[in-house]
Amino acid sequence: MSMLEVKDLRVAYGKIEAVKGISFSVGEGEVVCLIGTNGAGKTTTLRTISGLIRPSSGEITFQGKRIDTVPAHEIVMLGLAHSPEGRRIFPRLTVEENLLLGAFSRTDSGVKDDLQAAYDLFPILGERAKQPAGTFSGGEQQMLAMGRAMMSRPKLLMLDEPSMGLSPIMMQRIMSTVKTLQSQGTTILLVEQNARAALKLADKGYVLEVGHIVLEGTGRELLVSDEVRKAYLGED
Repeated sequence: MSMLEVKDLRVAYGKIEAVKGISFSVGEGEVVCLIGTNGAGKTTTLRTISGLIRPSSGEITFQGKRIDTVPAHEIVMLGLAHSPEGRRIFPRLTVEENLLLGAFSRTDSGVKDDLQAAYDLFPILGERAKQPAGTFSGGEQQMLAMGRAMMSRPKLLMLDEPSMGLSPIMMQRIMSTVKTLQSQGTTILLVEQNARAALKLADKGYVLEVGHIVLEGTGRELLVSDEVRKAYLGED
């Protein structure tokens, strides 16, 4: 059984249908990426999976449980976390306060250990734990957003455009962190406009165009696909 199953998902904003009957799966331990141009429906798909938007039809199943009518905060408690596009950190709160907000649903005694794990993963967060998060650079804020999402101890982490606006060096660091999280047992669903970087990481990938999945395959298969190379990798 796949960890996440999306079946014939349709999502509309009023009369405009943004996602038009897509189906895909994410297996336990995999990195799965969704690639496509702006407006393809990638972010809408993640927001629907995390309960922020309700689908007009279709099913979303996480670890065998249907979640397409479950409130967003309960979806987090089930083990599915979402690091959103644009990072959405709380700029006036400290780094540590932002991280602790990621553990809002937890009542166990492991929060301090996971806070230290976030500092181990991103040392800059520990060095500047008491600093307002709004003073961080874009790359540092992305680290904070990922660390905050990990504080809920997710089984599946959804990352929406984690490299957006970052320098090439910082982008490489974020992508390396995705691989580290996978090696530590976290399943990843990645939306990323840098198709080459995403597909190099991915066990499996799906290409979205105007709300439809038009191609799917392993990351390696899509990297060498003529259609993907021409449309998304800037190659002739």
